[in-house]
Amino acid sequence: MVVCTVLCVFVVAFTAGSSVEVQRPRGVSLTNHHIYDGSKPFMCLDRSKTISFDRVNDDYCDCGDGSDEPGTSACPNGKFHCTNTGYRPTYLPASRVNDGICDCCDGTDEYNSGTICENTCKELGKKEREHLRKMAEVSREGLRIKEQLVQEAKKSKEGKKKKLDELQELKTSLHMEVELLKTTKETAETLEKEAKEKHMKAWEELKEVKRKEKDNARAAAVFAELDKDADDLVSLSEIISHSELDQDGDGIFSETEAQAVLGGSSRVDFTAFQDVLWVNIREKYKSEIIEDDLPIESKHEVDGGVQSKELKVETSLEEDDHSYDKDDDDDEEDDRDDGDRDDEEEEEDYEDSVKAPVGKPGTSSSAKDEEQMPDYDEETQAVVNDAEDARDKFKMAEKNLGETEADIRNLEKELSLDLGPNDEFAYMYGNCYELTNEYIYRFCPFDRVTQKPKQGGIDTNLGTWDSWAGPEGNKYSLMKYEGGTSCWQGPNRSTKIKLVCGKETMLTSCTEPSRCEYLMELQTPALCEEPDNVPAEHDEL
Repeated sequence: MVVCTVLCVFVVAFTAGSSVEVQRPRGVSLTNHHIYDGSKPFMCLDRSKTISFDRVNDDYCDCGDGSDEPGTSACPNGKFHCTNTGYRPTYLPASRVNDGICDCCDGTDEYNSGTICENTCKELGKKEREHLRKMAEVSREGLRIKEQLVQEAKKSKEGKKKKLDELQELKTSLHMEVELLKTTKETAETLEKEAKEKHMKAWEELKEVKRKEKDNARAAAVFAELDKDADDLVSLSEIISHSELDQDGDGIFSETEAQAVLGGSSRVDFTAFQDVLWVNIREKYKSEIIEDDLPIESKHEVDGGVQSKELKVETSLEEDDHSYDKDDDDDEEDDRDDGDRDDEEEEEDYEDSVKAPVGKPGTSSSAKDEEQMPDYDEETQAVVNDAEDARDKFKMAEKNLGETEADIRNLEKELSLDLGPNDEFAYMYGNCYELTNEYIYRFCPFDRVTQKPKQGGIDTNLGTWDSWAGPEGNKYSLMKYEGGTSCWQGPNRSTKIKLVCGKETMLTSCTEPSRCEYLMELQTPALCEEPDNVPAEHDEL
């Protein structure tokens, strides 16, 4: 009987409400008791040898796999089975048998150490069953939510497929519209280009007219300046003082050179001066007065056809340099007024006679305004407006087509994703979930995972969506994100998301098991299944 105390343990198993005594060696599980049949020799589980049954649990290791010493610490690789009736059965390494520490909740591992172990299996089992009941409630509630998600995903998928068909039709229509508007735009732009070129040409012609007008006016002013005796002729003696007109560059303007400038004549009238002499001296001639500061009234019209009586030049010289009497001044003032009125009438006549098809020229006398192209006339502006309108409509149609194509790509991408056997994970697409500890972690299913400091800063990419990576039979329990931001002298960051059943969708933890490799846990009702029955109080869990 003493030998049986060491060798055997009597276990009472509950089956269908009645108790049955099952005799088996200590440390052997109930499911393996048939392997240890005391009526015949024992074969090691690795089939390396067969020994007599009395050598089982004799505290000497005979089998290489330690299977002959399930209840002792003789074999370093042996395993001791804790029955833990009422709680969870478990295996211990053989080295922990009779080591003075209670490892099994039923205390069976310390049968010969002298240590008295309290049996806590009942209390542990009670807590475990309560936990399992709560988990079962979560699973059942999560499953109910999951079934709703599946129904919603089914309707949503049907709607998205219908939407995709509509977008494809819209894309075809928009493409045709874009091509039509492109043709309209190109036609309008051709007309616009022609109208602008016509406007530009008219403006250039008008500028040339104004340039010639100014040049003729200057020629008349210079003629009047040279005609010192006011006989309407410029003579050799009147031009000889202008040494800047020297022809051979020796600094002396001789009579011969002056006569050559006059075209071989000793004197010329305004017509000959304008046609021959002015062309030769225009660039070299230096006026004895400052032309820009003194308004000049020409006695010649712009076309050079009619000559006036006198060119009047106002100066700012001191009064004591001149000896004009009051009557002469009054006469001069009257003549000036008459001349101003004549010039104003001549300018009005010119504007009436020159009607360029570019709209009314600018009225400012500044050089900058004169160089600025005038506004388009109504006809040209209408052509420009038509082209602008055609461009705007074409751009809008192109924008609408681009947005429609982007919507199609997004829908096609979503519909091609593996969102679970029944699309139960579809509700997570397009959403993001955050967890804050020392960092703020942001998980966007089927997109990417990022982290950033709580104090603020840029996001660090911890990986983009790669695939489902759960084990066979539980594929959807793990998500894999690869190709994140590279670590310093290390690999690119990557993240695995472990999915567990829960009534709400939320990140519950984030760790870094290896450098730059992150592991997060996500609760989701999409992973909930029908729970197993919670074991009764007398059952092994």
